[in-house]
Amino acid sequence: MSDYFEIMRRAEGRRVVRPMARKAKVRIEGDGVHELAREELVKLVQRVFLFPHEEKRQAVLFLGVDHGTGCSSVCARAGEALAAHVEEAVCLVDANSHTPSLHLMFDLQNLRGLTDALSRPEPIKQFVQQIRGSNLWVLPFGQRCLDFSATRTLDRFRARMEELRTTFPYVLADVPPINKSGEALHLTRYVDGVILVLESNFTRRVAARRAKESLDSANARLLGAVLNKRTFPIPNFLYERL
Repeated sequence: MSDYFEIMRRAEGRRVVRPMARKAKVRIEGDGVHELAREELVKLVQRVFLFPHEEKRQAVLFLGVDHGTGCSSVCARAGEALAAHVEEAVCLVDANSHTPSLHLMFDLQNLRGLTDALSRPEPIKQFVQQIRGSNLWVLPFGQRCLDFSATRTLDRFRARMEELRTTFPYVLADVPPINKSGEALHLTRYVDGVILVLESNFTRRVAARRAKESLDSANARLLGAVLNKRTFPIPNFLYERL
C-alpha cells in the first residue's frame, strides 16, 4: 500500500497530542469532525488528489473491508475537506447498494439518484444535489434495486462515470464492502484508484490481506488505507513501521 492514513477517536475524552509522523492521523468523535481531524483529512485529500502524480487521480472509490468500518463517513468527510480546499466542483457518489447513507449524512432527499441515472437518459446533473453554499455535490443512491454484477448495469455505470468525469473535476464514490460483496471489484475498473478503509480492533489481519489480494487480482490501483476508529495512541516506533 502506497500511503497509510490513520483515523483516530479521542481516547476516553482526553485529547492526545502526538508528534507529527510521516503518515496522516485523523481524530473523529461520533459523527462530528474536530479541528485536528479536519487538518488531517486535508492531508489525506492532498496526498490523493492534489499532490503531483504521474497517474491521473480524478475519480476514487472509498471501499470498506467489511461492514461497519465507517467507510461512508470517511468518504463523506474527505469530500467535504476536498471541496473546502479547491475551487472546482466535487461530487460524492453513493454506489453502496448494501447500506446507502450519504443522503442521510447531508440531510438530502433520496427520491432519485444513481439507480435512476442508470436507467434513464437525462443528463447526470438532473440527479445530483448541490450542498447549499458550497461546491460539493452529492449523487444519492436512489430507491431502485441495483445489481452491479449485471453486464448492462456495468455498461451504464461506466457511461455515467465518464459523464461525471466531464462534469466534475473530482469524484469520490462510496461502494459496498469488498469482503461482503463482489460488486465493488467490478466498479474499480472505472476509477483511478481505491482507498481501503479498515476498522481498528475489528478488521482482522486475514480479512485485510484477503481484500488486498482481491484488489490485486482485479488490477485495481490501491492508493492508500485508512485505519478508522482507533481508540488509543500508538507508540512512535510502531507507528513509523506501519
